[in-house]
Amino acid sequence: MSSPAPAFNELIHAPLRLRICGLLRSVDELEFSVVRDALAIDDAKLSKHLKVLADAGLVSLRKERSSARTDSRRLTWVTLTPTGSTALEAHLAALANIAVGVPVE
Repeated sequence: MSSPAPAFNELIHAPLRLRICGLLRSVDELEFSVVRDALAIDDAKLSKHLKVLADAGLVSLRKERSSARTDSRRLTWVTLTPTGSTALEAHLAALANIAVGVPVE
């Protein structure tokens, strides 16, 4: 599989969204609290950024009941979509070009 052409992505580039995508890059999925704790942010801030990414089709969110919980709350699992993965790789390629002085469109 070939690498996508470098393409700067303003939506991914926001610091927290870039970090979210980076965490998801090498895993199948992560549970919401794992992402929250890894980024040391609160639930509301993570929810806001995940909504932006999900609305753009870059991540998908899956809710699931937890057998370990006694209440009715569900776990939220976060996955980088194929579109999100391609966009992230293209954005990282654009950043690499920027770092070495190659113009990026």
